[in-house]
Amino acid sequence: MIETLETLCALPGVSGCEDAVRSWLMERAVPFADKIETDPMGNLMVFRAGRRHEKTLMLCAHMDEVGVIVTGITADGYLKFDFVGGIDRRVVIGKNVYFGVVPGIIGIKAYHLSKGDGAKNVPSVSDLYIDIGAKSREEAAALVPLGAVGTFAAGSTRYGAPSREYFMSKAIDDRLGCAVLVKLLEQKPPCDTWFVFTVQEEVGTRGAATAVYRVRPDAALVVEGTTAADLPGVPAHKTICKVGGGAVLPFMDRGTLYDRNLRELLIALANRHGIPWQTKEMIAGGTDASVIQRSLGGIPVAGVAAPLRNIHSPAGVGCIADFEAVYRLTELFMEEYTLENGH
Repeated sequence: MIETLETLCALPGVSGCEDAVRSWLMERAVPFADKIETDPMGNLMVFRAGRRHEKTLMLCAHMDEVGVIVTGITADGYLKFDFVGGIDRRVVIGKNVYFGVVPGIIGIKAYHLSKGDGAKNVPSVSDLYIDIGAKSREEAAALVPLGAVGTFAAGSTRYGAPSREYFMSKAIDDRLGCAVLVKLLEQKPPCDTWFVFTVQEEVGTRGAATAVYRVRPDAALVVEGTTAADLPGVPAHKTICKVGGGAVLPFMDRGTLYDRNLRELLIALANRHGIPWQTKEMIAGGTDASVIQRSLGGIPVAGVAAPLRNIHSPAGVGCIADFEAVYRLTELFMEEYTLENGH
């Protein structure tokens, strides 16, 4: 699964421009799918008939990642931009971005030219620019037009002695969920299952809002990455969750009150099979679950996530053991959900 994750993380897929990710996933899905659908939003929905047919399950992961979008070009060829999705301005200065094959670097006025509060405060996005090596507005526009989207530079790293247990890359949120789904897709599911790869989650869970009406499931499980703040100087009660602490089973976030019965099933499975798990110790974040839960008169939905440091940055960090826990727990959930809802 880690090789799959490395490939997925390297692909460009800023919200609204998920084409490369969708194409790769579709190619992987074709040998196993009983049905493949897309919709005008760009969601990819893959159906596999299960061994039983009483209920239909939806597994959901979003394809899109955060990035930048060009909003202006200066007379001397620098790009002005805004963020697509939630990005911490503090972490982007000096980072490489790519507009297709065109590289750029995010910069700011030199420190020795900044005075007073300007040298101390977090800069506004309007203070930042992207240097693509152009010398004029015309030259820059020919390379990168207004409205072009850029991704952080690709490249993953495994690190941590002695077993390289940590994985670092852009877009782990939520290419991890995509990797889990595409691996589970390779085996015949226990019940009829839609494997749904959604778009535009990072800009308001827009893709899932339409996809759920196409597949009309009886229940859903959202497979995600979630923020961990287990860093030096962060009080224990604000760490949210911990990298290396196991799969995260949230009871609530800013968008969803997760179904208690489904969550208790996940907890029971984790305990029974010795899978490490934790929960979020703050009400934070949100996922596709929010719009799934509110659709079609109400869909029972649960979530399982991997804790990630530096989420929505050029270098998100997760623990491979956590990724494996998410995969195994999702696999067990599919089996147990089928047994509980069969005849």
